[in-house]
Amino acid sequence: MTRSTVVAAAGEYVTGGRFLADMQARLAIPSESPREDSGPDHLRYLNEEMRPLLEGMGFTCQILPNPKLERIPALFAERIEDPALPTVLTYGHGDVLWGMAGDWKENRSPWEATLAGDRIYGRGIVDNKGQHALNLAALQLVLESRGSLGFNVKVLIEMGEESGSPGLAEMAEIHKDLLRSDVLIASDGPRVSTHVPTVFLGARGGHGFHLICDLREGAHHSGNWGGLLPNAGIRLAHALATITDAKGRIAIREWTPGTIPANVHAALKDIEMEFGPDDPETDPTWGEPGLVGPEQVYGWCNFEVLAYKCGRPEAPVNAIPGTAKATCQLRYVVGVDRERILPALREHLDAHGFGDIRIEPMDRGFFRATRTDPDNPWTRLVVASVQETTGKKPALQPNFGGSLPNEVFAGTLALPTIWIPHSHPSCSQHAPDEHIMVDVAKEAAQMMAGLFWDIGEGKLQP
Repeated sequence: MTRSTVVAAAGEYVTGGRFLADMQARLAIPSESPREDSGPDHLRYLNEEMRPLLEGMGFTCQILPNPKLERIPALFAERIEDPALPTVLTYGHGDVLWGMAGDWKENRSPWEATLAGDRIYGRGIVDNKGQHALNLAALQLVLESRGSLGFNVKVLIEMGEESGSPGLAEMAEIHKDLLRSDVLIASDGPRVSTHVPTVFLGARGGHGFHLICDLREGAHHSGNWGGLLPNAGIRLAHALATITDAKGRIAIREWTPGTIPANVHAALKDIEMEFGPDDPETDPTWGEPGLVGPEQVYGWCNFEVLAYKCGRPEAPVNAIPGTAKATCQLRYVVGVDRERILPALREHLDAHGFGDIRIEPMDRGFFRATRTDPDNPWTRLVVASVQETTGKKPALQPNFGGSLPNEVFAGTLALPTIWIPHSHPSCSQHAPDEHIMVDVAKEAAQMMAGLFWDIGEGKLQP
């Protein structure tokens, strides 16, 4: 077989019905990680779907216990052809969010892979069962055509990503030698545009916290005490107003990278973001002045107030609230020191006269910002390979706008990280009617087959 015949076979995997058949079995397992009794479903997915596939390709497999949450294990598999060859680690997650049965259009079941026109519906079809299915199928096709891959592969399938990947960092630390590789190549998240192949190299960080103004216990009558007692809601609102200006520009210097690196900026200039008819209209005046959409989302930081409460919003009374609370989040990029986020906020509030505002870290919602160098040799190989397969210049995102557990791979395992997403912006991955576009799935399988072929050909150049 040649590269072109393997790429064609990968397209046939999708259009010929094998992908749909594989997904019928895998989506039928309701592996909802937020569900407390989901443990048996996680093991079923790993042992009945992943293990037979991988062992049939010559991988050795083992279940990795989760040191933090027993019901959420992971599967590790490896195929070592020659220790002298490059080793690729690939990752996926077999857990999903709630199925939301009854809310899907045309009475579709979330636990069935349903082909309707140019789409395949089902919970997990893009997030993430379908995405890692396409990657593993591409690997299998290259292996079948050559009899060998020409490189080593390690596979990690976790079952807790939709619950924040509890225990994944600890597993990576415990099994660091087992997971030792040269690069992570994985797929999750959406492309920047439906028909534009996309490569992203990391993820923005997320840091969640509460701001609390606690002036006194209880509330006091606004007629009898108004003008005498400070209002906690007003105090907190003014404190929040010092963090950004009226257009969302961040006022805390340490909360931004200062500048966007030249090679990152060059990559962002080529990205056009896609918005659907049901998406909200964006405001070009919001955020950091002078930056356009991709630069704001992938190259800069944003502060958000996610919730705000004082008094009794559901049943207001004539009383001055003694306490107020805002739940906040900073989304940030490489160049911001995570350890300085809350100390810098404390210094800022104190300097503006808000020493009475307490900062309370959230117990979850923390993700470290990561970004592989756009000039890394693995990045150059992946971009060139995708362009050769598709005839399209891929969008190169220095980092994903959202968050995923990339810090485990980029930080704990110290790997360059390359993500090639196979879904599109309007795929409804966390909602009813989650779906993948058949033509995007076909192109994804072909891209991955071409990439694995090229790695095996030794096309990586220092």
